[in-house]
Amino acid sequence: MSNRLAGETSPYLLQHAHNPVDWYPWGTEALERARREDKPIFLSIGYAACHWCHVMERESFEDAATAADLNRDFVAIKVDREERPDLDAVYMDAIQQMTGQGGWPMSIFLTPDGKPFYGGTYFPDTRRHGMPAFRDVLAGVHRAWTERRAELEEAGARLVASIARETAGADERGPSDSPGSAPSAWMLDAAVADLEHSFDAAHGGWGGAPKFPPSMTIEFLLRVYTRAGDPRPLAMGRHTIDAMAAGGIHDHLGGGFARYATDAHWLVPHFEKMLYDNAQLARVYLHAWQLTGEARYRDVVIGTLDFMARELRVPHDGAFASSLDADTDGEEGATYVWDQAEIRDALGDASALFEAAYDVEANGNWEGRTILQRVRSDEELADAFALTVDAVHGRLAAAESVLLDRRSRRPQPRRDDKVLAAWNGLALGAFADAGRALSESRYIEVAREAADFLLSRLRTADGRLGRSWKDDRASAVGVLEDYAHLADGLLAVYEATFEERWFVAARELMDVVLGHFADPAGGFFDTADDAEALVARPKSLQDNALPSGNAMAAGVLLRLAALTGEARYAEAAERAIALVASIAPRHPTAFAQWLIAIDLAIGPLDEVAVVGEPGSATALALIETAFGRFRPRQVVAASGDGDTSAIALLHDRPLRDGAPTAYVCRGFTCRLPVVTPEALREQLDAGADTF
Repeated sequence: MSNRLAGETSPYLLQHAHNPVDWYPWGTEALERARREDKPIFLSIGYAACHWCHVMERESFEDAATAADLNRDFVAIKVDREERPDLDAVYMDAIQQMTGQGGWPMSIFLTPDGKPFYGGTYFPDTRRHGMPAFRDVLAGVHRAWTERRAELEEAGARLVASIARETAGADERGPSDSPGSAPSAWMLDAAVADLEHSFDAAHGGWGGAPKFPPSMTIEFLLRVYTRAGDPRPLAMGRHTIDAMAAGGIHDHLGGGFARYATDAHWLVPHFEKMLYDNAQLARVYLHAWQLTGEARYRDVVIGTLDFMARELRVPHDGAFASSLDADTDGEEGATYVWDQAEIRDALGDASALFEAAYDVEANGNWEGRTILQRVRSDEELADAFALTVDAVHGRLAAAESVLLDRRSRRPQPRRDDKVLAAWNGLALGAFADAGRALSESRYIEVAREAADFLLSRLRTADGRLGRSWKDDRASAVGVLEDYAHLADGLLAVYEATFEERWFVAARELMDVVLGHFADPAGGFFDTADDAEALVARPKSLQDNALPSGNAMAAGVLLRLAALTGEARYAEAAERAIALVASIAPRHPTAFAQWLIAIDLAIGPLDEVAVVGEPGSATALALIETAFGRFRPRQVVAASGDGDTSAIALLHDRPLRDGAPTAYVCRGFTCRLPVVTPEALREQLDAGADTF
């Protein structure tokens, strides 16, 4: 038996296609039925890798009695939040206003016209832990709808009005012309001070359990460090990435990171692996390596990218799947945890060194089994086992390879194969940046292939972007984060290849953003002006697991302004930044991507143009100098013939004495052209007072 979800492409929806619940996907058919039969809607939103979504399915949606209640009294709609982040944003806002918290699975009840009036997250099948049983919830909502309908509809109308007010910015953010809205260095200083005050000095990161990888916050700290060498930002960032890399949240055998740790010290992961986390973390560790030269950060970058390329690339497409499930055959983490006896059987005499390195004991460190975490450094192990550091490193690498091979023969978690534009945009940026910085052409080729796929399959002839691709068809229209994150990734691919098609595509995407997503009050809506009308048009400003689409758009627009000289890009970015400039320094972990945009807006931003045969040794040396270290406030363009380039920064840049030449401009001031790496490095390293 199957329901209407059987015709969908989303793996999450397909997981529910054989439930006895008469599920509908979100769309006209379901909404018209609710209006025609005058029934409330039960809306369930989740995603394929969500552990508690699976639990609620097993307990309730596969239960015939529960399904009968749902089918009789409600129109049941199932939504994949990763395909429809616009719906998720609107109704998650409603849940948070109703309950003070949110999460997935989201379980929310709507009037036939879509207004939310009651909801929560996971409901168990029986009453426990202070939560009502789901069937009791259904009975209570049905009774209230029958007996107190006017009251529920009034509550729904108030809630929608509240969401609309928040979207319009009627909160503490204030209007764009409020005092302190212009980007200023004090904002960065204030953010660093707040982060230092709330920093977990024992374990790294901010806050307690559960602990999510704070990728954007660390990225901001690394960027601030490059301004004046203040040791505090770098120290906080390094302590956090060291703790994560050593912890169980890091897959020490296969590479990559789990979505979050359930404890405060990074040991016990929620085992799902998300594309967006790994893309962002790869960039963070890459930049940390560029700043410090620490080989262990480079190793994490390579392990993470290799995991993504090996386990998340979709066959024949070249783009990336969304996630790996937290569960294997219904058991969370079953693929990843170990018994001491298993490790000894696999490694033999090499087991003692591995056990000492990775906290392997007879009783385990989690529910009687072992989550691998690195508890001793190579140097400590060398002393303990009378080996050289190189020998320790080599023996551990060999042991890890043996265990990974054995692990690969276990049942594996399911993969969500849908390709999402925004998440793939983050992956493009990671692979392109790493390929350039590590001189790894294979990573650049991965980025190039994925970019080709996204632009050929998810972009229509009129330049509009779809959000999701699976089973040879696109589904859902692109939202702001799709355009902004993909444009950011395309600019990274451009700077790794200097193939101008990537720059052109990025600019075209952002022109769509300016034309269809812009809010006259500043910033951008999450949905286009011609998208499906929801009960409220979402406009998300805070970062979540992904960077805010608004914040990413601001950063991309500032870079486009530097490359093109077009003031409209900078003006749109500044209007967006003004919405949050006063609040971001006070809540830096919620607005870290905005702080990155503020840092870029403050500048100074170096505009580097290299003209001359791109493949020549001199041109390559100049380009490598520009990228020789982590320079976050810089754009680089290069071409064999600047005057025919699509990039205005390259125009009117003649060769000097017939040799490849570099031009550096900063804040409307340009230095004399140079032809040697040494002279270019001197200009790039010049302080504001000597430029």
